[in-house]
Amino acid sequence: MNMQEVYEELQKNIKISEIKKDVDMSKSTSFRIGGKADLLIKVKDTQELKYIVKYSNHNKIPITVIGNGSNLLVRDKGIRGITIQMDFQKIEITKQEDEKVIIEVGSGVKLGMLAGILLKNSIKGFEFASGIPGTIGGATRMNAGAHGKEMKEIVQSTTYMDKDGNIKLLENEEINFNYRNSRFKNTDEIIIEATIELEKGNPEEIKGLMEEYRNFRKEKQPIDMPSAGSTFKRGSDFMTAKLIDEAGLKGYKIGGAKVSEKHAGFIVNTGNATAEDVLNLIDYVIKVIYEKFNKVIELEVEVIGE
Repeated sequence: MNMQEVYEELQKNIKISEIKKDVDMSKSTSFRIGGKADLLIKVKDTQELKYIVKYSNHNKIPITVIGNGSNLLVRDKGIRGITIQMDFQKIEITKQEDEKVIIEVGSGVKLGMLAGILLKNSIKGFEFASGIPGTIGGATRMNAGAHGKEMKEIVQSTTYMDKDGNIKLLENEEINFNYRNSRFKNTDEIIIEATIELEKGNPEEIKGLMEEYRNFRKEKQPIDMPSAGSTFKRGSDFMTAKLIDEAGLKGYKIGGAKVSEKHAGFIVNTGNATAEDVLNLIDYVIKVIYEKFNKVIELEVEVIGE
């Protein structure tokens, strides 16, 4: 089937979710880089997600799932098949005993928005994630973290859809969280929602901590330039950004891609970078760090497309 036929067929059956064709992914990612996605569907309904998954399986159409596009580098030729952008926006707060609070959160909810709602409800424990520019689904999938805390510490369980369209639940210990990783990075399973456990707190203290973290990001990270956040993972026994800095690579450029002068762990788009520029710069940084320090550094950014 060609993608025009797929588009027409899906349009007949999709009424709630938004479906678009030939979508420029440079407008849907924080890196502002990437070719076109054949089809991009903002999925807002579980039954429609199930239909898309089963339809894709039956017609052997590849599926790519994204969140807010903030930890992503889309290659220059774009993404073939169907790209699903999760847009489940559920936020349900349930007070528990002993000041514990349980929140059920749709995978498409942005972390910053959730942090604001939790602040209004005097719920603490989510401040660390308030400045991460992603969604609950993406953050859970990669076990996002900042300021010494990670998602694995607050996620109680996840509801997900498997590759056959079945909805299932996983408890925290079954998710196999580890540093910037979880089982969801190695399977076709799609996170629908996460249940997180937090607690009641003092709104002034919560607000103060959020502002402190916001100021830290502003001061230490190049948030004024397009990037996909931290490009490289921290090493088991070394700080990757420190090695890149010591190697004299701050400000090093290939095409429109540059190692940030503000934080060596970030590769930024100076305005006209291609995915090829970024990938060439990544390869160069990895090579130099290995040659100078005999250390292997790994990507934190996810690379998709062709």
